[in-house]
Amino acid sequence: MAKPFLAVVGLLWLVAGVMACGQPAGQREAPVAKKPIGDVLQEHTDGLMAIPGVVGTAQGLCAGEACIRVFVLEKTDELFKRIPSDIEGYIVDVQETGPIKALETR
Repeated sequence: MAKPFLAVVGLLWLVAGVMACGQPAGQREAPVAKKPIGDVLQEHTDGLMAIPGVVGTAQGLCAGEACIRVFVLEKTDELFKRIPSDIEGYIVDVQETGPIKALETR
């Protein structure tokens, strides 16, 4: 009696293991290469800057990964509704800076 039970349990473990692993290695989709962040930032800066309250954009590092920084006068719920949380696979980090003014040169 124990052998058929153990066979069923073993079979269930095997099926669960295969399902947990997903597709076999030869059938997995290759990860999609991201565009360089500089290109993505250049393509989206005008649109981001058109959002009232956005005062700048830049490339940055978020948890060791390249990200897009969006500088705003003040963080508001309305801005968070309009600024995407990621752009073309890059995290968008919103930073409150207040007004940004050009430095005077002598």
